[in-house]
Amino acid sequence: MTHVTQQPLVQGGRSAALAAACVRGGVAAGLGLGVLAVLVIAAWVSSPFPDGGPGDVLHAAAGLWLLAHGVELIRTDTLSGLPAPLGVVPLLLTALPVWLVHRAARDTLDPGAGARDRPRPSPSGAAASVAGGYLLVTAVVVLYSESGPLPADLVTAGLWPPLVVAGAAGTGVWTALGRSFPGPRRAVLARAAGLGLGTLLVGGAVAAAASTVWHAGRAQTVFLGLAGEWSGRAVVLLLVLALLPNAAVWGAAYGLGPGFALGTGALATPLGLAGDPAVPPFPLLAAVPAEGRGTWLHWAVTAVPLVAAVLLGHRVGRSARTWTARDTALTVLGAAGACGAAVAVLATAAGGPLGSGRLSAFGPVGWQAGAAAVLWGACAGLPAALGVRAWGRRSPRPKRVPAPAPAPDAPDLKRTEASGEQEPARKGWWRPAWIPAPKWGRLRRTGAATTGIPAPGGAPHEDPYDDELYGGSYGKPYGSAYGDPFGDTGYEPYDFLPAAWEPSPEPRPKPDPDPDSKNPDA
Repeated sequence: MTHVTQQPLVQGGRSAALAAACVRGGVAAGLGLGVLAVLVIAAWVSSPFPDGGPGDVLHAAAGLWLLAHGVELIRTDTLSGLPAPLGVVPLLLTALPVWLVHRAARDTLDPGAGARDRPRPSPSGAAASVAGGYLLVTAVVVLYSESGPLPADLVTAGLWPPLVVAGAAGTGVWTALGRSFPGPRRAVLARAAGLGLGTLLVGGAVAAAASTVWHAGRAQTVFLGLAGEWSGRAVVLLLVLALLPNAAVWGAAYGLGPGFALGTGALATPLGLAGDPAVPPFPLLAAVPAEGRGTWLHWAVTAVPLVAAVLLGHRVGRSARTWTARDTALTVLGAAGACGAAVAVLATAAGGPLGSGRLSAFGPVGWQAGAAAVLWGACAGLPAALGVRAWGRRSPRPKRVPAPAPAPDAPDLKRTEASGEQEPARKGWWRPAWIPAPKWGRLRRTGAATTGIPAPGGAPHEDPYDDELYGGSYGKPYGSAYGDPFGDTGYEPYDFLPAAWEPSPEPRPKPDPDPDSKNPDA
């Protein structure tokens, strides 16, 4: 009975958690839309010559929010009267909804310390609920934009927002679960692809910034000519900031080789600008290369994908010391493919149509930039990875130990062989090599060394085996060489202990230092 009564409560708790996740997604969509609406209303209020009423401002905010999700807008108020598409997505605006969805999905699985006891949905349920709540608001905004001057294209509205929202929700769930990978090789693959992609974007941003600084005069002229009042210039400046990530992607595509299109009949590559470009007046577009063949400054941009590919291969090679060459090559190719896919998506979003006719193709082509990134990663990253792997698998050479110096009393063998003399017997010839030598070595008991042996009372005593004092009674081989090392005066060598059948030798009298003192006639 207890199990039956508790089961509906648990299911009800999970359903409430899913509903709360759906509400989180809707709130995230409302926050992003509200931020853009505040910016558009502030620009409209500050403008001395406002165009349209509050309804048009809200429609413009809704269209800008949809554009941040990759939805193409249709401009109906054109000079020719024909509708013109607008598909260039400001990537900095895309970062706002992506971060909001990511945060909503992450907080759904990790609500904080105050709500640890509440039921939580499964990871897939959390991602689906957050994405569902967000897409409900998106559908409402798409329907609202149809009645304004910037209606949304229904094809792109049904394609790009679900992909963007699902990807952001998935990364949020992955973050809440600890950013774990199913295997170490996949983790290395993902990190290498991220390193290569980051290097490409940073290098592209540097190239775009350098070109803008090089054409600073022309960019300033275009900026001042777009608006005469400070409010209009502020809006242009905000639009420039929103398009800075696009400029980085354009620079990366330019360095990869395919370049970018400046209209249907113009293409800018490191080899030069071919065709007749159709460039609208905008500060960032003033940095495009001039017509003609490329110089060594334009060719230097190709160092960006080369460095990115080498870093990608180096990252894989550092972790592939215990892998086979086949696994290393497959990991590099997989990282290059992931990096190329990300470059293709970013290049597709960074470019797009700006109108009909010649402006229907503007910016980098996604599949060309992605294929070039994969080619660079395979051609430059694979040798770099195999080289780093081989360098890490090398065996260290043993260190050369210098030969020990000969002992001071060792005979000169070369001199003995040259003179024909007989080689003296080596010390310790009777001891095999596997028996270690005594720790104390050979103690000398002659001269000043004998006075250094302490007596039990603390003062030095005479060595009982001193050859000079006792006249060599114990012989050269056993006198000083095998004396007692511990200061025992009653110690006798083993070889001089008499056997049971031998008579004990009479001790030799100690010589008198003054023989004339016992002469009675003296």
